[in-house]
Amino acid sequence: MIKVDKKIVGYAVNQPAAEEKEAKREFKREAGGGDRADVIRMHEKLERPEMLVGSTYKVKTPVSDHAMYVTINDIILNEGTPYEKRRPFEVFINSKNLDHYQWIVALTRIISAVFRKGGDVAFLVEELKAVFDPRGGYWQPGGRFMPSIIAELGHVIEKHLIMIGLIGTPELDAGQQQLIAAKRAEYEESRRQKDAFSKNNYPDGAQLCGKCNTAALILMDGCQTCLSCGDSKCG
Repeated sequence: MIKVDKKIVGYAVNQPAAEEKEAKREFKREAGGGDRADVIRMHEKLERPEMLVGSTYKVKTPVSDHAMYVTINDIILNEGTPYEKRRPFEVFINSKNLDHYQWIVALTRIISAVFRKGGDVAFLVEELKAVFDPRGGYWQPGGRFMPSIIAELGHVIEKHLIMIGLIGTPELDAGQQQLIAAKRAEYEESRRQKDAFSKNNYPDGAQLCGKCNTAALILMDGCQTCLSCGDSKCG
């Protein structure tokens, strides 16, 4: 104990040195061992650097007179090492249409928070693509049906995650590709007359597929088969 025999005229709180502060900052790392360097993982305590790498996507829908511009910025982890990775860090949506301003701001903040949390963020794609507009969706050029603007944002994020290598490109196996090619050739042979001005990549008269939302579902031999994703009612 220390006896104070003088009048206290002031006080100060001891602060740790700057070096000690820096040493106490916690980063989630994966220990390398040996000559392998530590690998920094994406987590919520990771501070935003001064510069991020990003991509901007234009979304023009028939339900709005103004286009939306979706910008997704990525952070580079372990830059300059063999473990360098590009991960999404934040998203911004800009549009002249102020009718959607509130939900656009809310959506960008929530998605950015999920990105910065780290872990598996690919679930956002399926969650957004599953949102339906009660007033009805719209068709994209090429025959793909979009159930809502939110669903198209999900497709944009999916395209970006594929581009940076976070998720793989959905591909059909050899059997499905062979089945689609055979069904398509047989169907086009039975209906040679086609609209010369049609820009659709699939035969005329194809119906909407409930799995991939593409007008590529045809009926052959009493079996409905999608020429886009390979989904078949016959298994």
